[in-house]
Amino acid sequence: MNRLKNKVAVVTGASKGIGAAIAKHFAAEGAKVVVNYSTSKDGAEKVVKAITDNGGTAIAAGRCISRS
Repeated sequence: MNRLKNKVAVVTGASKGIGAAIAKHFAAEGAKVVVNYSTSKDGAEKVVKAITDNGGTAIAAGRCISRS
């Protein structure tokens, strides 16, 4: 499906658990995904690989976006 084609999704906490599942779902729907992580770079890279291996577009971005 391509309901999110030409959209970018920034998913916080996407290196594991629910965040990872959401990131993968958005990618499957056609979104380009930013996999945001705070501490688990390895986990984020695994999510990015899972997305790109399935034909999606994703990058990992390590930064806490809740702080100014």
